[in-house]
Amino acid sequence: MTDADPGLFGPSSVTWQMHGDPMMWVAGVRALYLQALHPRAVRGVMQNSDFREDAWGRLMRTAGFVGTITYGTSEAAEKAGARVRRIHRLLKVTDPLTGEMYGVDDPDLLLWVHCAEVDSYLQVERRSGYPLTDAQADRYVDEHRTGARLVGLDPAGVPATTAQLAAYFARVRPQLARSREALDVDDFLRRPPVHPLLVPARAVLWRHVATLAYQSLPSFAHELYGRPAPPVATVDRRLRATGAVLRAIPSRLRWRLPPGHIVNAMARLGPGSRPAPYKLKWQAAILDGPRRARRQ
Repeated sequence: MTDADPGLFGPSSVTWQMHGDPMMWVAGVRALYLQALHPRAVRGVMQNSDFREDAWGRLMRTAGFVGTITYGTSEAAEKAGARVRRIHRLLKVTDPLTGEMYGVDDPDLLLWVHCAEVDSYLQVERRSGYPLTDAQADRYVDEHRTGARLVGLDPAGVPATTAQLAAYFARVRPQLARSREALDVDDFLRRPPVHPLLVPARAVLWRHVATLAYQSLPSFAHELYGRPAPPVATVDRRLRATGAVLRAIPSRLRWRLPPGHIVNAMARLGPGSRPAPYKLKWQAAILDGPRRARRQ
């Protein structure tokens, strides 16, 4: 097993450990809410996909991509990135007001999508009780410049720390708006179409996930969507409570759901590669010294 390919991140990375956490699903929905506030970016989604008819498929494809680049072999990750870049090169967007045509692979749009995802993953995980020190959070942001490269960005121009990520959002804030397309995404995420037999599950399970994802957005996003959010402390309590419930589900059950990226990675690298938050606590204790490892 020692010669097996650990992939682009590997078991020693923050990414490897954190992406095995079930709160990543809430984080993924938050990312969709946030990404929709960039008019040029969300227009590209709406004009080049059957979002309403296949939103679940789109969500699963995104999750599959993240799982592949995190836990797959280096070859599988590079192929996944090449496939995304190839598709993006073919897709164009037209501004209905100005007639301007631009590509989905516009670097500014790719950077927005990337930063919205990384910020959402970090915010939801940390606020729900996942143990990350400030140094590990910075390391996570830096690690994800690899993912940025896969979709066609130059890693040198991508935020490498949480401070740089915050500075990026401050710069891009004037470009964000509540567009018609953003409201369409908002409406879908609150009431996604499901089979009639699944309506009760949507009301109980999905509504909780979508509401929590929305509530965890930054203050500027709440202002743009035009709906009030509970106090930050209230949202954090809800995130921690939801995290505690989801993490109580045995990982051997959660990880066997398709497509099984983590199970396949453990089969390739051995049981010692199992993602677990306590491994990050150990890393923090080693790097920061006695009594300096802290839960954020």
